[in-house]
Amino acid sequence: METFIGLGILIAFMVVILIKTAVVVPQRSEYVVERLGKYRGTLQAGFHILIPFLDRVAYKRSLKEEPIDISAQTCITADNVTLEVDGILYLQVIDSKKSAYGIDNYHFATAQLAQTSLRSAIGKIELDKSFEARETLNGQVVMALDEAAKNWGVKVLRYEIKDIQPPRTVLEAMEKQMKAEREKRAEIARSEGEKQATINLAAGNRAEAIALSEGEKMKRINEAEGKAQEILMVAEATAEGIRKVAESLSRPGGTEAANLEVAKSYVKEFGNLAKENNTMILPGNLTDVASMVTAAMSTIQQNKATAKKVSKPVVPHPKTTQTKPV
Repeated sequence: METFIGLGILIAFMVVILIKTAVVVPQRSEYVVERLGKYRGTLQAGFHILIPFLDRVAYKRSLKEEPIDISAQTCITADNVTLEVDGILYLQVIDSKKSAYGIDNYHFATAQLAQTSLRSAIGKIELDKSFEARETLNGQVVMALDEAAKNWGVKVLRYEIKDIQPPRTVLEAMEKQMKAEREKRAEIARSEGEKQATINLAAGNRAEAIALSEGEKMKRINEAEGKAQEILMVAEATAEGIRKVAESLSRPGGTEAANLEVAKSYVKEFGNLAKENNTMILPGNLTDVASMVTAAMSTIQQNKATAKKVSKPVVPHPKTTQTKPV
């Protein structure tokens, strides 16, 4: 019985020794080991055996990127406006020994330093520029933290401002300013539109007036050309008629035909006098149609002779040159 009790105690002692000496380090982690209170080494990922009662794991560090929430703080801008600013910090342990022995709590230290660096950066700019200068502020905070965190074995990767909250009165003033600016831009856009519309309307009226004047010009030109063509065609037709009448008179029997036409026209027009007007002017001898025809034909013959004289070329008389005696 005592043998079993002793064996159980030995097994329990071996289990305790195994637990104390066997260490498994996860991936992307490091353990800082101390021997009798003094730094002995840093254990990488994997299985390790420690000396019982002498070695112990003092610090455990993760090599992963760690986000740290930076609580909201009050900052004062260069134009004395109070802002509530919060953010988030991303850092990573690159040296486990320095992070264990270089500072007591690197999370708290980096958070406090981020706040002080942000207050200092915002104090150098005005309120209007603080909203658009987030990238600049983030870069300044990272630069200040990274310089100080070198002795802590920590690498500050980036800092992001989550929210910038000005006072309510400032927000109302900014809202009124933005509203006035939007109304100004709208009024400018409206005036530009009206200006462009006026210009377009004037250009359209000008083009319309030019087109109408060009159309009127072409209309008058066409009418003038039409009248000229009409006059020319009437003149040509009249000339052709006169020419044919002259040719007919010069042919055998032409004079008798002309006498007959003149007599017919005389009788016809004389018969229409009473139809057109109540007042009639009668010749002295109504029955002497032959004398009327003879007078008309003599006029035709006279005009024909005149036309022949005009058409006959005129030969100038030679000048007589007198020679004076020497």
